[in-house]
Amino acid sequence: MAHGGEHEPAGSATTSVTPVERTSLFSDSVTAPGQFPLSLGCAQLGNLHRPLSNEDAVSIVESAWEHGLRYFDTAPHYGLGLSERRLGQALRGRPRDTFIVSTKVGRLLESRSVDGTPNRDRLHHVPATHERVWDFSRDGVRRSLEESLERLGTDRVDVVYLHDPDDHAAEALDDAYPALEELRAQGVVRAIGAGMNQSALLTRFVRETDVDVVMIAGRLTLLDSSAADDLVPACSERGVGVAAAGVFNSGVLATLGSGEPVTYDYAPAPDAVLHRARRIQHLCHSYGTDLATVALQFPLRFGPVETITVGCDSAEQVARNVTAAQAPIPEGLWEAINQLIDCQLYTR
Repeated sequence: MAHGGEHEPAGSATTSVTPVERTSLFSDSVTAPGQFPLSLGCAQLGNLHRPLSNEDAVSIVESAWEHGLRYFDTAPHYGLGLSERRLGQALRGRPRDTFIVSTKVGRLLESRSVDGTPNRDRLHHVPATHERVWDFSRDGVRRSLEESLERLGTDRVDVVYLHDPDDHAAEALDDAYPALEELRAQGVVRAIGAGMNQSALLTRFVRETDVDVVMIAGRLTLLDSSAADDLVPACSERGVGVAAAGVFNSGVLATLGSGEPVTYDYAPAPDAVLHRARRIQHLCHSYGTDLATVALQFPLRFGPVETITVGCDSAEQVARNVTAAQAPIPEGLWEAINQLIDCQLYTR
């Protein structure tokens, strides 16, 4: 996901919704049999925040595979296409029907003139040889997907999301979504959806279109579970799957107390957020576990959530996340968290 703006921690829904019966979009392909439904977010493969060598990038994907992860999410936005190229390289040679790849549309990569100055992309450590151009037109969607397939080195992807259409809602609903519907009907893609850092427009997509899945970043977390107010019940009613991303709110829920810089939604964490996070951390410690482990598993307490998409910047971090994802958490802790953050969990 693109980075989100600052959000105050929000309370969440207080009325439960009974999920409808549905078949999981990801079926058994999200993870190897018996594994936790964790998926790899590939923004870091595009040198998000720090440069990675090609070898290190490939090792992240290989570690994810070895630990049973089978769903990989990328986008042209991540490193101006570098993430897609590296993911394609890392998956090359593996049977195509044994894993799922999603990418996104809405930003075209246009060449720009380079005068020799080592200009760098703002978030990703890559040469700024291209610029992102918003385009949610029908032709833009098709062109974006074609270029993604070329970078990935594959003839198909499984899921395509509209990427951050916040300021382009009308065009996304009127032009881009019908284009995705055509691609799904033609069998070019298996599933379609939208991915955003806010739940209001995602909820519109769920209620007004026939999307299969949505990706929500940072709004179904221990610090901001606001998507439980609107998106979760809508997805439960409509049988739409949810991929939960940004589960650490860009860092605070993973690094609090570690001595590392503490960020919340890609900005320095405000005092109110730090106070809230410390209270939850204290509660986790009282039950013999840690904040990051609980944050990682939290979204799966909501029925429509089918996978948790987490980025990793090393093979070792993949292993740590898998261990955390499978760690037992006492039910009493979930009940205590429910009371502390005033969040009615839509349990499975």
